[in-house]
Amino acid sequence: MRHLFRVFASFLVALCVTLPASALDTPLSDEAVREAYFLGQRHDASFLTSYIKFLPMPKTGPHISSVTFLTPFAQLAQFSSKYVGNYSAQQARLDHRGQNESVKMTVEIYLTNSYGALIANPVASPPRSSALIPRPNDFWKDFRVQVIDGDKILSPSHSGGRPLSRCGRTGTCTTIGAAVDLEFPAVAFTSDFLTVQVIPPEGDPVSVDFDLTRLR
Repeated sequence: MRHLFRVFASFLVALCVTLPASALDTPLSDEAVREAYFLGQRHDASFLTSYIKFLPMPKTGPHISSVTFLTPFAQLAQFSSKYVGNYSAQQARLDHRGQNESVKMTVEIYLTNSYGALIANPVASPPRSSALIPRPNDFWKDFRVQVIDGDKILSPSHSGGRPLSRCGRTGTCTTIGAAVDLEFPAVAFTSDFLTVQVIPPEGDPVSVDFDLTRLR
């Protein structure tokens, strides 16, 4: 019996060693859900500044403007901030219970003078070889986003994109950029430090780092 107990204990130790713990607070405890709820109920979005990295305008090429990294805690606080009135901490806990926690990332890209809204028509021929056409709304597909956790590149469970527009008083909207959305299981992040690299079709790649020990 003692021999079986030692074998079982050794198995548990090996299991703990081979299964790295997530660097994030996941799954969220009831207390963490409660804290996120009350943080959101302040309706002060300044707490999100720790979860967003802004990048300067490049000399040429598209402006990769920001990278947002929303942990399960930040998402819950953001969700709570949208409610005014009949929404309680108890309801927040019930709503969250049983959910698969994830990390949501967004890369915002804006058009510039050198990477503008108009492009040369690829099918135009002389004498109209200089004809211009609108840049496709799905131009974000030409950008490659790599999420590096420690020494491994993570693959998103979901990914997509959407155009960003500016609308005038007449209701006419103009595409000014795009957002690339990525989602990962929260347990996929095992390193304390994360690097996000964005490689555009034109211009220089950019890279931002997140210290996960400083994020809830």
